[in-house]
Amino acid sequence: MTALPTPQQLRYLLALADHGHFGRAAAACAVTQSTLSAGIIALERQLDATLLERGATKRPIFTPLGLEVIERARQAMAALEAVAETATAARDPLSGSLRLGVIPTIGPFLLPRLMPTLRQAFPRLRLWLREDQTERLLAQLAAGRLDLLLLALPCICGEAETLAFAPDPFLAALPAGHRLAALDEVPIAALTAERLLLLEDGHCLREHALDACGLPRAAIPSEEGFAATSLHTLVQMVASGLGVTLVPRLAVQGGVLAGAAVEVRPVAGKDEAAPAPGRSLALAWRPRSPRAGEFRDLARAIAEAVQAG
Repeated sequence: MTALPTPQQLRYLLALADHGHFGRAAAACAVTQSTLSAGIIALERQLDATLLERGATKRPIFTPLGLEVIERARQAMAALEAVAETATAARDPLSGSLRLGVIPTIGPFLLPRLMPTLRQAFPRLRLWLREDQTERLLAQLAAGRLDLLLLALPCICGEAETLAFAPDPFLAALPAGHRLAALDEVPIAALTAERLLLLEDGHCLREHALDACGLPRAAIPSEEGFAATSLHTLVQMVASGLGVTLVPRLAVQGGVLAGAAVEVRPVAGKDEAAPAPGRSLALAWRPRSPRAGEFRDLARAIAEAVQAG
């Protein structure tokens, strides 16, 4: 019978891959550096394979085989965790630790009112939060570093399962006194005739805004538009009269306009039959996750918090 690596050996290997430093990897595993190094050497001997290049550099460099083993190790650890999660979900749903990733255009505006609701509804649930852009969060989800994502659709989510739970329509954000502020509803075509300000590349809201306006991705290069790094910065650029933008209703309800000389108006679709431009709030998780039922229950709780706002 083939001798199998132990979960601890795989944890050491993955920690080294994630941290890129023996000392930091050892600290993350709560062991000494010598213990971690010995564990990885034992893994190499067990596999009869060289996973690390041994040279003058102190930074760990993995062999091509080592990189492949790391990916297999991630899958193996995710499968082992799923075994424990299956039992936990059956015994006590929505309890214990949950690693939640959230995008920057949702987190600051929803979490302040969502967290008290979740604490009351699920007192045994411990949420660990990670804020990042969609693409990086999806990579961490696939690697098993996150359990669940709170993001916006449409999104190229790969193999992840998604569940949209609430619409989040766009509002036109205009400098105070702008001529379009005289309208009860701003046609999307009228916004495209203005200087449209957007978030920098990497934010899904940038793509959503371009799609809503029917503009190609290259229509507004970041270097031309001084793209903002956050919605708060984007709103301040509008307040300064640099242009107009689209902001999600969720962000407006969450106070993104506080103190800014900015007016917002509903946005009309391209024609009467077209829905109002916007995005959908959604959860995403790994396919066939044993906690999928829990995540659907959580989506309902989050949807209620959104509606209450």
